[in-house]
Amino acid sequence: MNPHIRDIRVPTDWDRRGLPGWAYHSPALLELEKEHLFRNHWQIIGHVSDLPEAGDYLTMDVVGERALVVRGKDGVVRGFHNICRHRGSRVVADERGSCKNAIVCPFHGWVYNLDGTLRGAARPKSFPELDKNEFGLAPLDLEIWMGLIFIRFRKGPQPSVAELLKPFEEELSHYGIAEMVPANGVWTQTSPVNWKSVRDVDNEGYHVAMAHPALQDLYGASYYDEPFVNGVSRSFATYNPHAGRRWSVGRYVNVAPEPTHLPERLKKAWIYYGMFPNAVIAVTPETTQFYQEFPLSTGETLLRGSIYHYRDESREQAAARYLSMRIDRDTQAEDVQLSIWSNESMLSEAFAGFYLSDLEYGVRTHHDHMRAQLPVLNLETAPEETDMAGINEAMRARA
Repeated sequence: MNPHIRDIRVPTDWDRRGLPGWAYHSPALLELEKEHLFRNHWQIIGHVSDLPEAGDYLTMDVVGERALVVRGKDGVVRGFHNICRHRGSRVVADERGSCKNAIVCPFHGWVYNLDGTLRGAARPKSFPELDKNEFGLAPLDLEIWMGLIFIRFRKGPQPSVAELLKPFEEELSHYGIAEMVPANGVWTQTSPVNWKSVRDVDNEGYHVAMAHPALQDLYGASYYDEPFVNGVSRSFATYNPHAGRRWSVGRYVNVAPEPTHLPERLKKAWIYYGMFPNAVIAVTPETTQFYQEFPLSTGETLLRGSIYHYRDESREQAAARYLSMRIDRDTQAEDVQLSIWSNESMLSEAFAGFYLSDLEYGVRTHHDHMRAQLPVLNLETAPEETDMAGINEAMRARA
C-alpha cells in the first residue's frame, strides 16, 4: 500500500442503506441540521490572500448567521458576527470590500475599530458610558490553516482545524497553499435541491464513468474514494496514460508544465479532501480550491467556492488552470443535473430508499456521521414535524 494513503478498510457486511427519503424534504429536520451541523462545525470563508490590506473584509450569510472576517491594522485576521451591537444591523453590507480605518454601521453610525472593539456610538451623550470591549463586535471562532480561513458560529465538540486535517497535512504541505492568490474571487450559485443531494453526488466516484466524460477521460482509471473517518475523507486520482480524447482534457495534459515543486506521486494528481458536513478542499498541480454548500430551504441550496493559484504562475500554468476550470465547469453542471434527478425522486411514493454499491462508502460514511449527530435519521418513517426536535433529543440522550 502507498505509505501516503491512509490504511482504511471498509467492512464487507456494511449497511447499504442511505438516509431515508423523508430526510430530504423535512423543514423540521432542516432546522436541526442548521443547529447541529452547520453552526457547530468549521466553515471555510476564504483565504488570507482575499484580505491583503488592513481593513479588507469578507462576509458570508448562511443558515441564519452572518459572518465577517477583517484584517486589522496589526495584520491579524479576525472573525466577528456581522451584527451591530446597537440594533442588530449589518455593519458591512457587501460580500467583500475595504473599511480602511474603521467599520461604520450604516444604520446609525456606530463605529468599530478593525479589531472589533467599539470606537464610539453616534451621539454618545444619549447613552450611558459604553465599554469598548463589552459593546464590541461579537467574535467568532477563527482558525487559519495553510492560508485558508475557517470560522465557526458556535463552539462544538469538534477538534481544531489543524487536528481535524492532520491526516492530510504532509500531503498538502507540498502545494504552498498559504502563498497562493485568488483567481476570480468567491463565487456563488443556487441549485434547486436539498443540500444533502449535492453532497451525496460529490461523495462518490461510482458515477464518474457514466456521468462525467471529461473526468473519466482525464483520470477515471485510477480514481478512488476513501470513506469519511473522524470528519474527513479523501478522493485521489492520477491522469490516465492516454488521456486526451476530449478537447479540454487533451489540451490540459499537453499544456500543463512539469510541477517541479511536487513529489513524483503528486505531479499528475487531482485530490479532493472532504470535511464534514459540507466542504471540500481540492488540489491540482496548478491550483487549490474550496467549495461547499449551505441549505437555503429544504429544496434550495447555496453553492459557494473559490480558486487560488500560484502568485508567480507561468503562462503555461495559467493556460492549464483555465483548461482545468473548463473541465470542472462541465463536471459541476453534470452534477447539478444528477442531484436534481435524485432529489426529486424522494417525493415519490415509489422511492424505496438508497441501496449503495461497495464503491459508495463515501456516501454511507457521511450519512453515518449525520446519524451520529442527528439520531432521528435512523427512523425509516418520518416523525411528526412538531415532534422532530423532541424525538431527536430523546434519542441523543439515550445514545
